Amino acid sequence: MRIETERLLITEFCEDMAEAVHRNSLDEDTRRFVPDEVFETVEDARETVEFLISRYGEEDGPFVYPVLLKTGENIGYVQLVKADGGWELGYHIAKAYTGQGYATEAVKAFLPVTAAKKELPEILGICLAENAAAARLCYTLTGKAFRQKA
Repeated sequence: MRIETERLLITEFCEDMAEAVHRNSLDEDTRRFVPDEVFETVEDARETVEFLISRYGEEDGPFVYPVLLKTGENIGYVQLVKADGGWELGYHIAKAYTGQGYATEAVKAFLPVTAAKKELPEILGICLAENAAAARLCYTLTGKAFRQKA
């Protein structure tokens, strides 16, 4: 996969991205909203990156792709993951890069490509009720609210 936008590149993981994945996972938003995606060590991140790389050729994913600035800096990820009732969109942009439109730009580019590739008429958006930024992004893209978890 390779998707380019004005400011971003969405591509496949490679093993040398483990350090950036580790660093990006440690911010307060990851700990708050997706604590199972916090990697306390680079080795933990490396194991996950290796697993994600191994899933690219599989039918059931998960399909997780790093989001890079055009300068090459890894700032987060977008993903398509099997969920109850279909496939779910996920994303995370590291705290240092939030509020700059990167999540919106990445998701807008990622959704149509992955929906077409997997022939999906619908992709779910699920977020914690307290994650107002995720709910706003979903509404911006679809005019509908994310299915929220309490």
